[in-house]
Amino acid sequence: MRHITLPDGSLKTFEDNVTPMDVAKSISEGFARNVISASFNGTTVETITPLTTDGSLVLYTWKDDAGKTAFWHSSAHVLAQAIEELYPNAKLTIGPAIENGFYYDIDFGKHTISEKDFKAIENKMLEIARGKHDFKMRSASKAEALDLYKGNPFKKELIENLEDGTITFCDHSTFTDLCRGGHIPNTGIIKAVKVLSVAGAYWRGDENKPQLTRVYGISFPKQKELTEYLQMLEEAKKRDHRKLGKELELFTFSQKVGQGLPLWLPKGAALRERLENFLKAAQKKAGYEMVVTPHIGHKDLYVTSGHYAKYGEDSFQPITTPREDEEFLLKPMNCPHHCEIYKSSQWSYKDLPKRFAEFGTVYRYEQSGELHGLTRVRGFTQDDAHLFCTPDQLDEEFKNVIDLVLYVFGSLGFENFTAQVSVRDPENPDKYIGDPENWEKAEQAIINAAEDKGLNYVIETGEAAFYGPKLDFMVKDALGRRWQLGTIQVDYTLPERFDLTYKGSDNELHRPIMIHRAPFGSMERFVALLLEHTGGNFPLWLMPTQAIILSLSEKYEKYSEKVLNLLENDEIRALVDHRSETIGKKIREAEMQKHPYMIIIGEQEEKEGKITVRQHGGADLGMISINAFSEIIKEDIKKTLKSF
Repeated sequence: MRHITLPDGSLKTFEDNVTPMDVAKSISEGFARNVISASFNGTTVETITPLTTDGSLVLYTWKDDAGKTAFWHSSAHVLAQAIEELYPNAKLTIGPAIENGFYYDIDFGKHTISEKDFKAIENKMLEIARGKHDFKMRSASKAEALDLYKGNPFKKELIENLEDGTITFCDHSTFTDLCRGGHIPNTGIIKAVKVLSVAGAYWRGDENKPQLTRVYGISFPKQKELTEYLQMLEEAKKRDHRKLGKELELFTFSQKVGQGLPLWLPKGAALRERLENFLKAAQKKAGYEMVVTPHIGHKDLYVTSGHYAKYGEDSFQPITTPREDEEFLLKPMNCPHHCEIYKSSQWSYKDLPKRFAEFGTVYRYEQSGELHGLTRVRGFTQDDAHLFCTPDQLDEEFKNVIDLVLYVFGSLGFENFTAQVSVRDPENPDKYIGDPENWEKAEQAIINAAEDKGLNYVIETGEAAFYGPKLDFMVKDALGRRWQLGTIQVDYTLPERFDLTYKGSDNELHRPIMIHRAPFGSMERFVALLLEHTGGNFPLWLMPTQAIILSLSEKYEKYSEKVLNLLENDEIRALVDHRSETIGKKIREAEMQKHPYMIIIGEQEEKEGKITVRQHGGADLGMISINAFSEIIKEDIKKTLKSF
């Protein structure tokens, strides 16, 4: 007999070799029809896999992330079969599920695939799916696997790195593929497919290896869901931060300056300054002190911190000086510099916590194919802060940082988020530095703080930084996409590596605990997310221009300037459009520039000493006094910009 524990804690008893699908049917036939994947004792299994031991079983439907992963992984197999049938000379490599959909990397040889081929691939995929072919796993010897792929050097390379006895294949229809498992029951569950795009990709991500064609796709169990997804993609194109950044004149790039190095235009620089001042004001209230560190540092600094060993390959090449054996690096991290600032003085427990904050620009060498607008750049500014505290202060300090992150989210309209406690991967201890006992303390401190603050959190194994666990905030934007935004880390390791101390009440030296935090993450990526989340319609307090004054003709320029001065006296950011264009054209262009309010000035307005106000989007507020308009602005900002 097999004793199976379900997620609700209930225990069920079955005959030997019961399958996950048998368990699902024992719950209800209706539920079983929706089950598409399962995990047993933490390992992904097929729904028809016999369960040969007692254990814990989780059943997944399309609504679960794990269910979607199995669905899209299975769809990648169907895509591969379609490609193989349409292009017999193509060589398949790997095809995983990703956050939204799947891809398959393929060597098409001399053939070049393009958008005109997408429809034929989709039709072939649907034809295969309608066959309702079961996905079946089987084991194979290394010799059998190598013989099967004797004409495919990519699959052979994968197999050569596998141990005999661990090699498995998945079969469906007439197709077979090297695979570890995790599939839906059959192809018939796939009802809608779309080939989204193709891109170049190096084999195994190595630019010294052959370039392949990566075919991206997505699939759904209902056509309606595909239609809704494609509509979302169209909206995402409109909100693309690269498009909006250009239209709103916020930033640009120059090949002469270099790839991945953004240039902030006046409006973008002003936007950044407002974001910085917003956070600086909150930090000042929370007891932070601003510091400034150089853009370069001696290589030994990053060797001491451990960053060079972990990130040396992703850094720019060392900068040499006329002095022999002296090397500097463009700063990849701010934290080692802040450790040295702390170490410049001897502190007592009465002086702690010390909270050093900096908007520090750092540099990482990203491959050109991975650069993407502001979200993946080679130079970016972090809203970094590092707190040095005693063990007794850790809990309160960590919770205070959570409060600061939530204040930032609330003031910028990010309401849909979850917290992710990122801990070590126990299977890969070499990925991390530091004492395991301190790691346990740090991980538990984060979990306790998340629970005390009532955060909706999940624990993600293997996502910790190399020097400590962290609390990441995963934000959903207006289109339902997930972004990692804001992180807090507990670190026992860097204080040890830099020999940081404070004098305790016992007059002995002790190690401080270090907290790393960055609510924005980086200014570049944060602005990109904010642009796409808001569609360029930032909260009013953040807008570069809160109101634009549009005069009907040059006769009203003097009154327009008077209105401008009165608004500026009330600290409202406004400007006057003096151009001799029609009022209709001025309004259209003001709409495109996302100006929240348009003030129309004509004969009647000048005569009565009032203004006619139109909101972005077309709402007409009519003719009102300038004081009344100022109050509207102040109330709007008050609702959004919370006090801290």
